[in-house]
Amino acid sequence: MSGTSEGQGPAGVAVPGSVRESVTERNGVGRSSAELCDYRAAFNAAQLAMTVVDHEGLVVGANEAFAALFGTRPAELRAQYAADLIDLASDARTWHAYREVLRGRRSRFRCTRRLKHSDGRALWAEVTVAPVSGTGDVLLSVADISDRRELHARLRHLQLHDPVTRLPNRTLFFERLTAALESSPYDHGSTGRIGLCYLDLDGFKAVNDTLGHRVGDRLLAAVAARLIECADNSGARGCGHLVARLGGDEFAILVEDSTGTEQLADLARAVLAALQQPFDLAGRRLSVSASIGVVERAVTGTSATGLMQAADTTLYWAKEDGRARWTLFDPERNAHRMTRQALSSTLRPAVERGEFALEYQPLVGLADGVTRGVEALVRWNHPQFGTLTPNRFVAIAEEDGSIVQLGRWVLRTACRQARRWQLDHPGVEPLFVSVNVAVRQVWDSDLVADVAEILAETGLPPHLLQLELTESAVMGSAGRPLQALKALSEMGVQIAIDDFGTGYSNLAYLSRLPVSALKLDGTFVRGFQDEAHANPADETIVEALVELAHRLGLTVTAECVETSGQASRLRRIGCDTGQGWLYSRAVAPERIAEMLGTGTRAEPAGASG
Repeated sequence: MSGTSEGQGPAGVAVPGSVRESVTERNGVGRSSAELCDYRAAFNAAQLAMTVVDHEGLVVGANEAFAALFGTRPAELRAQYAADLIDLASDARTWHAYREVLRGRRSRFRCTRRLKHSDGRALWAEVTVAPVSGTGDVLLSVADISDRRELHARLRHLQLHDPVTRLPNRTLFFERLTAALESSPYDHGSTGRIGLCYLDLDGFKAVNDTLGHRVGDRLLAAVAARLIECADNSGARGCGHLVARLGGDEFAILVEDSTGTEQLADLARAVLAALQQPFDLAGRRLSVSASIGVVERAVTGTSATGLMQAADTTLYWAKEDGRARWTLFDPERNAHRMTRQALSSTLRPAVERGEFALEYQPLVGLADGVTRGVEALVRWNHPQFGTLTPNRFVAIAEEDGSIVQLGRWVLRTACRQARRWQLDHPGVEPLFVSVNVAVRQVWDSDLVADVAEILAETGLPPHLLQLELTESAVMGSAGRPLQALKALSEMGVQIAIDDFGTGYSNLAYLSRLPVSALKLDGTFVRGFQDEAHANPADETIVEALVELAHRLGLTVTAECVETSGQASRLRRIGCDTGQGWLYSRAVAPERIAEMLGTGTRAEPAGASG
């Protein structure tokens, strides 16, 4: 074998004649001496560092650029293992791929390595290994990609950092958060816990709107500097935490390896104190505050989405509780919120699915114990949460507007039932049915038209329908609400004020509104429970209210009557009817029908609905 033979490598790259067996001889192709010299010269003069390696991984020839990496001459590299020279055996995957190319089982392999040049500088190199056609050797090339790598790093920094505050942006924050949650909680003495302070500035929009975005940006940068200082000074481990701007005026401080809620609470207090100090920006003195949601929990079982949802919820609580404060995540409060959300999302379709039902609680004459009417109380037979009473869902229905649809169903069902009792028991004084009406029903629907239509549809006489509105709902009524109440009264429908005495306590409106009945709030009646230590003032107040109502031509119903002693005192005062545990809980319509059929009076039973 000639020591000067040479051949053609991949992509036309010349390979040296120092290989043990001439490429030319293997291919059976003759080359002129001039051509061989040209190939050899091109190989040695190439700026790309190259070496030819045999199937065992030993260097059989290298050019000047490759030798320069190691501060030596090409000849001195012969018979050395190329993998040792450029650190190809440092990880199993790279080493396996390299060996596959040497054995002819893989056509090409490429990887990136950080090398140290003989002149002392570090460089990033792209290493390519490919077979030399027709031989058992491979060509290994090393390209310096340090400039490209640096450019990529700069571009990535720009992509992952906020240009205004120079803080990590939302993308980088979630990368760090995800990595922290995926790491083993037992690595490197980790606490296995993670914490997050999620905050936004109170009133930042006003700064932007009044002083302009330039001042707003300066304020954000100044806030970022104070947050970094707080983060650097926080932590039992004496290390800083990741501070990021998530967008707008929202910031986050990520605490990896949290030592507990106290650490997060101390950090939140420090942030509030730091931000409450005035900012001097280009001659302007600005003061801001922040609301902070604080979450701290074990890494195990926590997802990035779950942690951020909890933080967002807690930040909302901080704002709802008055702003300029921090609030710690409360699982019970969150469970209540989640339940509200679940109920809100299913309320409207629940009416269509027939999940609601009515129960009726008797209103009994205090003088004779005879049932005069019933109050319709709606129940939601929820497929997940069981039977729910109005206090669990009526407020939600008022917020999202579904109270109009639900209220219309309650009104129609109650009127239809009252008419059925009247037809089935013609020899008995008919019962009136009392139905609660929300303020939104008066404003968002044509209540007068709804009532007229339902009365005509069911055939119930108007005087057997009583609509209950709260005192706060009718207080100051004017315009449409007042017109609606007057129209209903002129129609013959009875109007009652529910929970009387707990609202504005302005009695003047009683003379202006077409009210026919007052329902005393249960707080007055409960004051009668302790007969041994009765408060004379309670009885005096109730007596005055009853006398006032009677002088105005109104009847009075006492709610929450639980004992015979309460009933006796209310009867002595002159109260007309009572409602509560003493007489009956809210019951199914069949039970009311039984009472009418047998002529029995309402009797004490169970808990009130």
